[in-house]
Amino acid sequence: MEITNFQEKQNNENKKNDRKNFKIILFASFLIFFIVGFISGIKYYPLIKEEINKILSIRIRFSPPKLFIEKKENITSTPSSLKEESNYQSTAGLEENIIKVVKEASPSVVSIIITKDLPVFEQYYINPFKDFFGPEDFNFPDFQIPQYKQKGTEKREVGGGTGFIISEDGLVLTNKHVVSDKKAQYTIITNDGKKYDAKVLALDPIQDLAIIKIQKPVTDLTSFKPIQMGDSSNLQIGQIVIAIGNALGEFRNTVSMGVISGLGRTITASGAGMVEILEDVIQTDAAINSGNSGGPLLNLKGQVIGVNVAMAQDAQNIGFAIPINKAKRDVEQIKTIGKIIYPWLGVRYILINQEVKEKYHLTIDYGALIVKNEENNEPGVIPGSPAEKAGLKEGDIILELNGEKITSQNSLSKIITKYSPGDNVILKVLRDKKTFEISVVLVERPESL
Repeated sequence: MEITNFQEKQNNENKKNDRKNFKIILFASFLIFFIVGFISGIKYYPLIKEEINKILSIRIRFSPPKLFIEKKENITSTPSSLKEESNYQSTAGLEENIIKVVKEASPSVVSIIITKDLPVFEQYYINPFKDFFGPEDFNFPDFQIPQYKQKGTEKREVGGGTGFIISEDGLVLTNKHVVSDKKAQYTIITNDGKKYDAKVLALDPIQDLAIIKIQKPVTDLTSFKPIQMGDSSNLQIGQIVIAIGNALGEFRNTVSMGVISGLGRTITASGAGMVEILEDVIQTDAAINSGNSGGPLLNLKGQVIGVNVAMAQDAQNIGFAIPINKAKRDVEQIKTIGKIIYPWLGVRYILINQEVKEKYHLTIDYGALIVKNEENNEPGVIPGSPAEKAGLKEGDIILELNGEKITSQNSLSKIITKYSPGDNVILKVLRDKKTFEISVVLVERPESL
């Protein structure tokens, strides 16, 4: 027990001596470092000063621009407020551009008023019991039933739409469903409030497009302002667009703005007693209300890139427009041959996708499968058509037309519209697992279709 205590005392004494020696060594090291640093600083001070000056000169080069240094007292904005001011200027510029586009395009946009001769009825009343009872026996309360009889006719407004002027002599482009009623009369109201009768020149048999003509009195020497035509081949999703139209048939030249929300859409549109499948249309969130049909969809250059045609009923801000390049074809034909014509092959078909492939047990998932219309028992190959003359049959699959593949996004009808009546085309056909080619001469689409 005593030996142990002696060893502990000895160990504690050794530890104290070690701490003391460590402090002495640490102090001596700091002293030596300070002396060496002081001597080196005195010796190399000119070199150190020169390097510091170089560093300062570099920092000056990357300092704020001279404009900010000289006019510092006039600047109160923080960097964030400068960004806000820049954004405001950008927004103001966009706003000015939109106002300019609307101001330049509005004189070319017209309202189309639809009127019809409707019967006028006169109301009168009869008592059905008067003939069964004499005056002295008739004790029932006076009982009257309303009756109506026609008393002539009168013109009434039954609808409205929009169009836009495409030539100085008054050609107007609009939708087919706006002017499709042959018993109706159409009146054009220009942006300055003038009214003109309008004549329907042509209805596009494929697209929901029509061309009408303003009927000016002989004494009226007005020259109309045509709208600028754009190009719809290079549109981009997100591109800002402006729609102008006769909203609800009441508010003329209503302006709405949005973006292109989608391209190459296929929709089934209905209206004015018509149901049409429209391919390759533009989707936009610019408001297209009832009455806007036939109005222009403009880019920020003030050029028409689409013809407003439809809106989704059960959604918000989903509207559609026909690309202007499709309408240019109609305009050119009206000016050159006076009518709108399309090439015609003469087949009924369904486009093949994965679902159709599985349903019909096919070996491929693309092409146009020629089928009969089961509902009306109409043949897949129309009698007397170029398709029949070329030897096409129901069950054939048309894979390509002039080397262009037929798919769900690139339909047979879409490809055919690129050609003209009289053109000779080569069809690649699959029949009974064998592929072959057929030469077909397209003809003008019959008006009866």
